[in-house]
Amino acid sequence: MSIEFRKAMSRDFDALQQMLELYQYELSEIWPQELDAQGCYGYDLEPHRAGITHHAHVALHEGRPAGFALVSPAWVTGQAGHWMEQFFVLRRHRRSGLGRAFATHVFMSHPGAWEVGEMTANVAAQSFWRDVIGAFCAGNYTERVLTEGRWLGVVQCFSVGMARG
Repeated sequence: MSIEFRKAMSRDFDALQQMLELYQYELSEIWPQELDAQGCYGYDLEPHRAGITHHAHVALHEGRPAGFALVSPAWVTGQAGHWMEQFFVLRRHRRSGLGRAFATHVFMSHPGAWEVGEMTANVAAQSFWRDVIGAFCAGNYTERVLTEGRWLGVVQCFSVGMARG
């Protein structure tokens, strides 16, 4: 079995855009959004294509797309660092360890402070991230529930050292 995790290359963005549509569809029960006239949810990947302050990562299984992660500058807590903007693993690859390994790859690719947030209604994501981050940081993270402001939900905050790995 061949699994690869890497920063997205220009050739990956068509598949990434399609996976974003699947991701948004899965979340449509708890994330109120509508399709556009072409039947797409749409998501602006341009900042991630540039790769300066926003980054895209892909997970590949046997050379085929299996998931993605979008990383942007932290903004929820007001501290400098990284925000897990979106994270998705195709259903076929869930509960296989791919998501945990992929998250670890993304964290280690961007040392420093991290914020990972989940919508209040997304209980499955909360469980996943508590487990993954708890293991990654040996339990050394904080969790906040935000009920006011630009973003509402659960946020885990932790730090990834430069020498980690």
